[in-house]
Amino acid sequence: MSSYDPIARLYDPWSRSVTEDVAFYLSEARRAEPPVVELGVGTGRIAVPIAAQGIRLIGVDSSPGMLEVCRERSELAGVAGLVELRLGDLRAPPVAERVELVLCPFRSYLHLRTDEERLDGLRAAHELLVPGGRLIFDVFAPGDDDIAETHGRWLEREPEIYERAEWDTQTRTLTLSVRGPSGEATMALSWLSADEWEALLERAGFEVEALYGWFDRRPFSGGEDMVWIARR
Repeated sequence: MSSYDPIARLYDPWSRSVTEDVAFYLSEARRAEPPVVELGVGTGRIAVPIAAQGIRLIGVDSSPGMLEVCRERSELAGVAGLVELRLGDLRAPPVAERVELVLCPFRSYLHLRTDEERLDGLRAAHELLVPGGRLIFDVFAPGDDDIAETHGRWLEREPEIYERAEWDTQTRTLTLSVRGPSGEATMALSWLSADEWEALLERAGFEVEALYGWFDRRPFSGGEDMVWIARR
């Protein structure tokens, strides 16, 4: 069972304030020949708006519960015919198609805990792409202020939905716990520096096309957020 299954019904209200990345990924999807592949599709926060533009999308996730919610959202939005959902892992997505664009939004690659796992994930994405195709994803590395403000405290992220962050700066691991009226879960995420991500992308066969510091395409200047565009 995926760590997200217990919070599949909690996920959308928990992440309701996260909207700044949707327009960015949508604009990139418009530039590519469909279908677009989204790894870590979750409940369809990105996928459904893309499909609403008439763009066919293949969504992969390891959580049956999240895929069920995504299917419901797609049906409610009238785009179920454009969203094909597949159960699978970031490191071995069940996608035989070769595409122009692979997306991995909302820090999903942070669930890969070792360089070996990360390389497996990046190489799997590389395999899905046609020559010249692009992988676009976002990750973060926490700042000292963020760690100090959140470490070891239950914070109300949304009404009746609480999260607790345990930061281990030695292993660069975040243990994140979430609880709310419809479920609770704990998951571990691991972060890297920009230089380390760049080295892994190059080892996986990618050429870095751009690194932004936010979804408004501001240049990366060493902050917490990284938005990567890498080309096969």
